[in-house]
Amino acid sequence: MNTTRLNKKIADAGITSRRKADKLIEEGRVYVNDKLVTELGLQVSDKDRVTVDGIQLTKEEPVHILYYKPSGEISAAEDDKKRDTVIDIFHDIDARLYPVGRLDYDTSGLLLVTNDGEFTQLMTHPKFEMKKTYRVKTDGILLRHQQDEMRRGIRLDDGKTAPCELKVIRDKGGKDMILEITIHEGRNRQVRRMFEHFGLNVTKLTRIRFDFLTLDGLKEGEYRFLKPHEVKKLIANSKK
Repeated sequence: MNTTRLNKKIADAGITSRRKADKLIEEGRVYVNDKLVTELGLQVSDKDRVTVDGIQLTKEEPVHILYYKPSGEISAAEDDKKRDTVIDIFHDIDARLYPVGRLDYDTSGLLLVTNDGEFTQLMTHPKFEMKKTYRVKTDGILLRHQQDEMRRGIRLDDGKTAPCELKVIRDKGGKDMILEITIHEGRNRQVRRMFEHFGLNVTKLTRIRFDFLTLDGLKEGEYRFLKPHEVKKLIANSKK
């Protein structure tokens, strides 16, 4: 009989990611065949009845969306402060959607949204090194030697950054600057902190690319469904 880890089964139902599913288990919110389960790593089969918060799991059809997130939205499925979230726009889609990773409240750009836990794991786990490109506007100039330092990696308060790609798009001679930076890490506020390291404030930040995906054809607040071949290519690229 084929079995799967309990956290994967929960993720496959579109409730949350595997990591957060483990937290649900630890919090005593998961039952298997009417018995409370708090053991991580439990294997279950399709014949087992799994409930989370009293609701029986059913496997949803996977949904994969590319969303042009505006600034001023929280990258979460819900917000206890009642602020707008990136999921609000999808109220007419009958699936338990959540963002793949996060973009800061003040950051706009390309955000993947899904109900597919395994896909989320591949797109967000550090070991898969998925590349993300951001367009950055700063309130000053990043000097050439500082650009070279940033490309090699700089030391932040949570450790040294991995080497990155950096390209100058516009240099307004001492006033401001627009650059494109490509990283594969996903630390909190990483791009902003990298520029703050050199005394610069980021005045506008937009994620313009995730791996091979771009925002072409979309305006802020719009979205499209990923095509099956795009999903397959993302998964293949994560495993290279």
